[in-house]
Amino acid sequence: MLAVYAAKIGGDHPLANLEVGEQPRPEPPPGWALVRVQATSLNHHDIWTLRGVSGAPLTPPVILGCDAAGEVTAYGDGDTAGLPPVGSRVVLYPVVTCGRCAACRRDQWEACRSGRVFSEPPLAGTFAEYVLVPAGNLLALPEAVGLVEASCLPTAYLTAYHMLFGRAGLRPGDTVLVQGASGGVATAAILLGRIGGLTVYVTSRDEAKRQLALDLGAEAAFPQDRETARALIGLTGGVGVDAVLETVGEATWDLSLRAVRGGGTVVVSGATTGDNPPAQLRRVFFRRLTIAGSTMGTRGELASLVALCETGALRPLVGARFPLREAPAAFAQMARGETRGKLVLEV
Repeated sequence: MLAVYAAKIGGDHPLANLEVGEQPRPEPPPGWALVRVQATSLNHHDIWTLRGVSGAPLTPPVILGCDAAGEVTAYGDGDTAGLPPVGSRVVLYPVVTCGRCAACRRDQWEACRSGRVFSEPPLAGTFAEYVLVPAGNLLALPEAVGLVEASCLPTAYLTAYHMLFGRAGLRPGDTVLVQGASGGVATAAILLGRIGGLTVYVTSRDEAKRQLALDLGAEAAFPQDRETARALIGLTGGVGVDAVLETVGEATWDLSLRAVRGGGTVVVSGATTGDNPPAQLRRVFFRRLTIAGSTMGTRGELASLVALCETGALRPLVGARFPLREAPAAFAQMARGETRGKLVLEV
């Protein structure tokens, strides 16, 4: 089968580790399904894998990709009652846990120490014609939801949804600052925030990206500088925003702590500009701030996103589509920071 994989890892030029070629087609063991991938989307996680950063030791070749939508081709031995029939259109829930530990038994997926996403060994990634999936990670897709839009949901939109409504606990009428304006998680947060009745502010160093955020429904867009905190405090009656979604890291951390209201929440799910900013602990405890880590989301939250797409309330922003063989061009675009929404590989 054709696949996109890391032939090696590390080094100064991670994209040089990327190759497109043939890899063995897998066969599903008991309790697993074989899915024919039809659409799959890129995430920064894929570039981190090329760099050699992973939640599990990496031994090339590593098939990349966390997200996919496609068609169930076969199941391994075992009971398939209640599962999507062979031939069904499905989207993959990307978090695979052990299913046995105390955390899994309490449905606390984030506490499972064996939890992995696709492309983290021993799991293969989704940038391939076929991928093995635990049967419980399949969600049936309604006919009204396209495969391309569904492939955008499992990482970026699920992460944004969980940050907004799970970790920050935002409700209609609340305010939120989204750091960064045009990537997958940021555009998802803008769209989902507006659907959820939030007032969404964004930042970006790039004027065109700020305009994109406004076009998507952001209330206002600002450069990533210290004066922005003052502007946001003014727009919120001298208080500050209820929450900040932080995926940028060192470059915006000071702004995040200054812009959030006393007792508010800064939700962190990434650090693309560096993961070790000055903590400013004095500011954190004097202003009673909550710093909340966030990774992915629940299976039920993914089902909610599918339902929003089915009703037409949500339409994921797709920046560009590429054939699977042209994955290196998609990776290059993402690495240059030129994304306007999600980049999708069509298989």
